Amino acid sequence: KTIDNDIPLLDTSFGFDTACTEASKAILSAYVESTTNANCIGLVKLMGRHCGFIAAHATLAARVVDVCLIPEMNISKDKLLDYVAEVMKKKKHAVIVVAEGCGDTILHSDSAQKDAGGNKVLADVGPYLKDEITSHFKTLGLPVSIKYIDPTYMIRSVPPNAYDGL
Repeated sequence: KTIDNDIPLLDTSFGFDTACTEASKAILSAYVESTTNANCIGLVKLMGRHCGFIAAHATLAARVVDVCLIPEMNISKDKLLDYVAEVMKKKKHAVIVVAEGCGDTILHSDSAQKDAGGNKVLADVGPYLKDEITSHFKTLGLPVSIKYIDPTYMIRSVPPNAYDGL
């Protein structure tokens, strides 16, 4: 709960700064992949079941993201796919960040399944978006390579940085 920065009345919850730092590293890795491969998209799925604080803050910190999707947004899949195609036509590379909670908002998941922690099992939005983007580009006759990164456990399992350790 604390790492997502979703505790009311707190400016910043402990663990959040470390999570954003590590998430930014994953985003920058996706950027390197996208810019060093032809017609490539770096797609990063980050934590955030109900809020997109980590995705939004890490996106701003990394400064290389073309699209950031968070669960608080209403997302039109068709507009998203068309926008990504436009970015790729212009730049030949892109970075997309998606918070895991978009598995409910983009896919409208109605699963009643629970994980071992008692949380609702969300549809896995990362591979879904990868497949949807690939299909859309095939339909448009555009080449694309997508490098998918899911750093969830790497972000959760690192020691706290100096700020979070205080």
